[in-house]
Amino acid sequence: MNVVFIMASIFFQTASFKQQQQNFERVKNAYIEKEAIVKQYFTQKHFNASGFHLFIQAFKKEQKLEIWIREKNKPEYALLTTYNFCSTSGVLGPKRKEGDKQIPEGVYQINHFNPVSNFHLSLGINYPNASDKILSDSQRPGSAIYIHGNCVTIGCIPITDDKIKELYILAIEARNNGQISIPVHIFPTKLDAANFDQLKSAYSHAPALIDFWSNLQTVYLNFEKTKQLTTAKVNARGQYFF
Repeated sequence: MNVVFIMASIFFQTASFKQQQQNFERVKNAYIEKEAIVKQYFTQKHFNASGFHLFIQAFKKEQKLEIWIREKNKPEYALLTTYNFCSTSGVLGPKRKEGDKQIPEGVYQINHFNPVSNFHLSLGINYPNASDKILSDSQRPGSAIYIHGNCVTIGCIPITDDKIKELYILAIEARNNGQISIPVHIFPTKLDAANFDQLKSAYSHAPALIDFWSNLQTVYLNFEKTKQLTTAKVNARGQYFF
């Protein structure tokens, strides 16, 4: 074990979930290879990693995965780093049925850590969520959507084996810090006014899709304005509201 790894290991506190995950070879190796690099993300931006919480935003058109953290005892999130999708599938718009190859759009959370994934390491999101269960195919909405390694996808978000190691470590540490729910918001694009106008023009033939994106825009703008997370609820029509 080299000096850099010893110093990086001191940086993160050990807890039972982390210990369980590190029983898996890929996770143990991810810490050996990447813990010091993850530490650098915090030190370069003068963030305190002790007790941080994690938030993930994905933008399909831009093919970007933004990683935000909230320092302990601070209300706002700050951008830590950004990863590129290394492949994508489907088109802009939500996932609505099994086999449509769509990456979902909506408000999700990490619901599964898979240290023995077919795609190196993977973090599952809770698709279909409450909104999807109302708006998607009632019999076969699809499932098993992950952020994972490798560079293949039929509806997941791949970011390479190299980068999933870093994100997996961040998710473990956030979970260790007591964050049971790690939110993941997935958007067709950054839903600012200019981009939304472009969507309305390009998809004028699909008013139901525009209505869905208009609703999703409220979630995007709420975070953009405050850099805080407000719990989004779902009404009987599958719409998000605060």
